[in-house]
Amino acid sequence: MSYLEISELRKSYGEGMGKVSVLNGIDMSVEKGEMCTVLGQSGSGKSTLLNIIGGLDSPDSGKIVIDGIDIAELSIGKLAEYRRNYLGFVFQFYNLVPNLTVAENIQVGEYLSDEPLDMKEMLSVLGLEELKNRFPQELSGGQQQRCSIGRALIKNPKLLLCDEPTGALDFNTSKDILALIEKINSEYNTTILMVTHNETISEMTHKT
Repeated sequence: MSYLEISELRKSYGEGMGKVSVLNGIDMSVEKGEMCTVLGQSGSGKSTLLNIIGGLDSPDSGKIVIDGIDIAELSIGKLAEYRRNYLGFVFQFYNLVPNLTVAENIQVGEYLSDEPLDMKEMLSVLGLEELKNRFPQELSGGQQQRCSIGRALIKNPKLLLCDEPTGALDFNTSKDILALIEKINSEYNTTILMVTHNETISEMTHKT
């Protein structure tokens, strides 16, 4: 069995005439250490899929097995453990805490892990050493996204989920962020699942 195995995953919202099917029997698999892209237009259910894998939403039916654990069967408490022990999230709009510095925002993730990565190494990998005492409003969009990635990555997650990680960035900054994600995949063998509407991004991953 693959590291991440999804079968017959279905999700809809609403009832009766207003019911909208978002995921219709999704099947997919990702091997450990792979970087995989889920490609689709806005409104196609990509973020819903990511939220279900991340334990933030529940499916109507189907199986989501990660490292042998069927997360659709987990209790609320066990889901919280799963998110803490397995996952790192990177969002399109960063979601940084405005009154915390770069280093402090990254430490938020560090505190959630029993085996965090080294903070100094993380700041170096992210190119944020000289910015560690700045606040989010003092950073460019690309720098904020680097900080967001650091917060997710310092947990040393087994699975990194990225929801349109370059969607709010310009072309050149997007290239830098994608190169950083590739570096993370290579250096830490982190399994990465990215959802995007950008076909160019899918060309740099192992699987789409």
